[in-house]
Amino acid sequence: MRNFLNIFMKYFNFFIGILNVLIIFLIVLFLFKNGLSFFKEYSIVRFLIGFEWISLSNKYGLLPLLVGSLWTSLIAIAVAVPLSLIVAIYIAEYSSPKIQTFLKITIEIMAAIPSVVLGFIGLYVLSGPLKTFFNLNTGLTALTGGLMLAFMSIPTIVSITDDALRSLDPSYKEAAFALGGNKLETIFKILLPASFSGIFAGIMLGFGRIIGETMTVLMVTGNSPIMATSPLSSVRTLTATIASEMGEVVQGGTHYHALFAIGIILFLISFITNSTGEYFITKSKKNMGR
Repeated sequence: MRNFLNIFMKYFNFFIGILNVLIIFLIVLFLFKNGLSFFKEYSIVRFLIGFEWISLSNKYGLLPLLVGSLWTSLIAIAVAVPLSLIVAIYIAEYSSPKIQTFLKITIEIMAAIPSVVLGFIGLYVLSGPLKTFFNLNTGLTALTGGLMLAFMSIPTIVSITDDALRSLDPSYKEAAFALGGNKLETIFKILLPASFSGIFAGIMLGFGRIIGETMTVLMVTGNSPIMATSPLSSVRTLTATIASEMGEVVQGGTHYHALFAIGIILFLISFITNSTGEYFITKSKKNMGR
């Protein structure tokens, strides 16, 4: 009976794996089939370097949306990375077991908060103070979106950074202390450089979460497809454009295919980001195994 169950589970897992690969392949095929159809109707150069996205006028320039995504992502990374490193270092090196447990539960709860809830928080709690503080016409800006995205990416970066620090061989710290290094010197000169691969992987996976987020940025960035020159401007991201316009388009039309073309750009960005993160995670594990 046990042999039968083992054989059944082996082939069942194999079947599920093949099914997952097939589903992903079909999704990618569907995305590229519709996205590449856009370039039969619209110049790829005009799309990639166009400064205007006005669908009613058949203007499909990617740059305003790319700039919007770039602003929100840069703000999110700039805020999330230092905060995540501080929290991860505290958890791994300073906190007691009870505080470690409390902080890890808190981080897991942060990761479980739905993006629409964070969107409401940004819309009704954060945007007002930012509008008043910077004396703006609206608080729905790239800065608001970036701060909310930072909150969303912190759990990913903290968890992977904490794992990277804990996976280091104890001999790193022992050797540093034996040479007369204090706690801070050991952390910043020995532990962080030694765990760089794992930390960078966490940052890249956090960036992947940021660039792919839709609902929060749709609610708090103002949805203005303009070439924003400041993080205090309203912007529209790549994901928000797809979410806000897909329900209005005529299936099979130019606008419809333009949104799939944006999807291809997002797919490529996410693929590169996650592949880079996976590469550094694998590299980190190999280094720790030596």
